[in-house]
Amino acid sequence: MTANRNNNFATAPLCTMSNREFELFSKFIYDEAGIKMPHTKKTMLEARLQKRLKALGIDNFKEYAEFVFSDAGHDQEIIHLIDVVTTNKTDFFREPHHFDFLVRTAIPAMRQKRSAGESSLNPLRIWSAGCSTGEEPYTMTMVLAEYAAQTDIRFSVLATDICTRVLQSAANGVYTEERTDTIPLPLKKKYLLRSKDRSKGLVRIIPPLRSMIDFRRVNFMDDHFGIPEKQDIIFCRNVIIYFDKETQAKLMLKFHRQLQPGGFLFIGHSETLNGLGLPFSQVGNTVYRKD
Repeated sequence: MTANRNNNFATAPLCTMSNREFELFSKFIYDEAGIKMPHTKKTMLEARLQKRLKALGIDNFKEYAEFVFSDAGHDQEIIHLIDVVTTNKTDFFREPHHFDFLVRTAIPAMRQKRSAGESSLNPLRIWSAGCSTGEEPYTMTMVLAEYAAQTDIRFSVLATDICTRVLQSAANGVYTEERTDTIPLPLKKKYLLRSKDRSKGLVRIIPPLRSMIDFRRVNFMDDHFGIPEKQDIIFCRNVIIYFDKETQAKLMLKFHRQLQPGGFLFIGHSETLNGLGLPFSQVGNTVYRKD
């Protein structure tokens, strides 16, 4: 079987996925990315994977499964498969109370802890875990840059996602003007550049702000994230809602290990750590601190 035949798909009907094929993909997606795929999502998965079949010149899901689970497919296709099944929804200044808490409580607490013993020369490390198309890390970097202008803090921002497509979009830092409506006007003027062609309605994050963020691909299911530095603050918002309780607990324990003592974890407004028996204390609205 080859995965690169030149077929005419202009008139080709959409193929369907058997229950067995769906179960194979569903288990693989769960094992690889921690994302639950109940049978109610079969039609969605079929639709999203059609573009991969077309790109590869594959006629049906049986052939696609054979390719994915081959050695060559495992090396070449896994990232593309995960890319098309992940959901990416984010906004600038989403859940703004988190950014207020960041500068009013979390950063001062970590600064005080450092002044009591740790080197003040080391930057505060903030991780946007599941950064999608970049709105969250750019928001926190604007907020941190404004805070740093009034203080002597140094900071670094790490932004990660499992989806390579959205990471590339995030690194480019280009958005429609409508997407930036939630950014306060003074910050827009300071940190955004409008396209020379005004008819396109596009803006771009200024280069100095883009350069402050380290974008990397990270799979939460990996035993070790490949991030040697302990983080002071982790934002992982509106991500664990796609995981079952067992996967949520395992991931939060990994974050606990990745945080500095007393470090802060921010999760989404519809998420909670209650009932997971984790060594975190709730200190704000969907904000937790490492015990």
